[in-house]
Amino acid sequence: MISFSGLRPAAFARAAICVWSACTGLAAAQAYPAKPIQLIVPFSAGGDADMAARNLAAAAQGLLGQPVVVVNKAGANGAIGSAAVKQAAPDGYTLLLGRIGSQVLLPALQPKTTPYTAGDFTYIGLLELNPVVCVVHPDSGYKTLDDLAKAVKAKPGKLNYSHSGPATVQNLAPQLLLSTLGLKPDAVVSVPYKGGNEVALAVLSRDVDFACNNLSSMTGLLTGGKLRPLLTTTPERLAQFPDIPTARELGLPQMEAVIGWSGLFGPPKMAPEAVQRWAAALKQIARDPKWIAGNENFGGIPHVLSPEDTERYVRDGSAIYAELVAKAGLQVN
Repeated sequence: MISFSGLRPAAFARAAICVWSACTGLAAAQAYPAKPIQLIVPFSAGGDADMAARNLAAAAQGLLGQPVVVVNKAGANGAIGSAAVKQAAPDGYTLLLGRIGSQVLLPALQPKTTPYTAGDFTYIGLLELNPVVCVVHPDSGYKTLDDLAKAVKAKPGKLNYSHSGPATVQNLAPQLLLSTLGLKPDAVVSVPYKGGNEVALAVLSRDVDFACNNLSSMTGLLTGGKLRPLLTTTPERLAQFPDIPTARELGLPQMEAVIGWSGLFGPPKMAPEAVQRWAAALKQIARDPKWIAGNENFGGIPHVLSPEDTERYVRDGSAIYAELVAKAGLQVN
């Protein structure tokens, strides 16, 4: 118990103010979250980003004591939803499920028109990695990546691939492959689709010759043998699909730079107590069997990082992708 006996009136007032400030400051720090949190997904429902967001929301709301409401704000390759979070109040009640495409590739590919950079957001945590796997139809004559590369070289401009927009790994991966093979960007024809599922289905229906797509969009198809995988961009072989050779094994280590991820971001200068509350929650979520199983359902590999490590990871990746975009001449402004 605090005693103020013996204090003069002025000293008493100062002491009272100090105690009141300490108590209200503590209460404010403990108050977050005091209402539902809106988690913006800058892509349409049903895709990889949406599944990652809903998996996170289900795990987080029990720890935070408030609902985490997933809201899809799709459009402009993720720019619309991302920009909305950038402009939101920094109180921690509007957050972003960021993806490499919207947070890193889009600013690199369209620096003049993208209304933000990767560094414009508050880094809260990385959630999971989403490997890229290059695939063809199981009845395709291309049994290996070398077969596909030889066909592209022999018939430049004749083969095509599916992707979900210029600022996505589905587009950058084939372009990086061409660059690595010493081929021009127009050596294959790019065919855009709305999302990762459509990218995979285009190969399945033989509307395109190949695709380099997020694993999470193709797990079921690969398990069922409906697509033939040619390589994965992970440094090691995938535990779920150990027969898929890695890019490094095929002599293409540069392709390891193309790997998707999901992360949690906030508006600029987000309240530190909210960041800390989420960072603590993510530590617990990383050990949550249900959240881990949820990632496995859509091909995500759990990879939770602290705010500081997330910032370092994203900034390093941004530098790599900026160099890749410049070398391949992929800017679309």
